[in-house]
Amino acid sequence: MTAASGPIIVFDAMCVLCSANAAFVLRHDRAGRFRLASMQGEAGSALYRRFGIDPANPETLIVVEGDNLLRDSDAVLAIWAGLDRPWNALAALRIVPRKLRDPTYRWVARHRYRLFGKRSSCWIPTAEHAARIL
Repeated sequence: MTAASGPIIVFDAMCVLCSANAAFVLRHDRAGRFRLASMQGEAGSALYRRFGIDPANPETLIVVEGDNLLRDSDAVLAIWAGLDRPWNALAALRIVPRKLRDPTYRWVARHRYRLFGKRSSCWIPTAEHAARIL
């Protein structure tokens, strides 16, 4: 799969945790499966709006592939499943029921700035990874 056709991860580039996760994905997705878009950017906010999510206060990252949307813990598990070994083994956490996973995810998402901090400017990828950012 080429980077031009892979799933798109839409994340909060102002969030320290979210941008660290974006950098982690770029490092451990050597096949270039995922593309990334920040919710603060035009492409990311358009995807949020397309799926009825307020880009100003999404409280979730999303993974979009075509017309399919994954959000909350399902999105995180899909990302882990698409990463290189050994990280893709974390997708085994799918055995935990969504009714337990999603409330935990949503609590962290709601408190992400307080728990992990907020950047003073959006995260910028390295030149090496710039082609995978929308």
